[in-house]
Amino acid sequence: MPVPEFVTALRAHVGHAPLWLSGVSAVVVDDSGRILLTRRADSGLWAVVSGILEPGEEPGPAALREVLEETGVVAELVRITSVDTAGPITYPNGDVASYLDVCFLARALSGDPHAADEENLEVAWFAPGDLPEELTDSSARRIARALSGQPQAWFHRD
Repeated sequence: MPVPEFVTALRAHVGHAPLWLSGVSAVVVDDSGRILLTRRADSGLWAVVSGILEPGEEPGPAALREVLEETGVVAELVRITSVDTAGPITYPNGDVASYLDVCFLARALSGDPHAADEENLEVAWFAPGDLPEELTDSSARRIARALSGQPQAWFHRD
């Protein structure tokens, strides 16, 4: 589902006004070290798997749900790699949202990657040194943090 029902209900009241939402993203790697990316239908850009948490949903299970729903890949979480913000983002329909994002490093376990929902046009594996030029800036940062080898999660420090 591209827009959760609770967001649709909120939009009925606030229109296109900015919303602050919680989200998750996952840098999914396979046994060869390749990174799973999706080409987003809304922007045409490549990105790591991401999505909005449902009310009361825990971030870890939400990230795994998004990976499966969007790509058909079953994964396991390795660790949290970053906590940051994204946005504001203006979508093609005029909606505006900003996100608090919890990003995970995940390992692919099984599944044949494919665009499993209408949110994505393509799904593909990429070597870390051969990422597409049309990669979102936020995904480039999340990939760099996930693959940095740092044991602690990144967060903005003053």
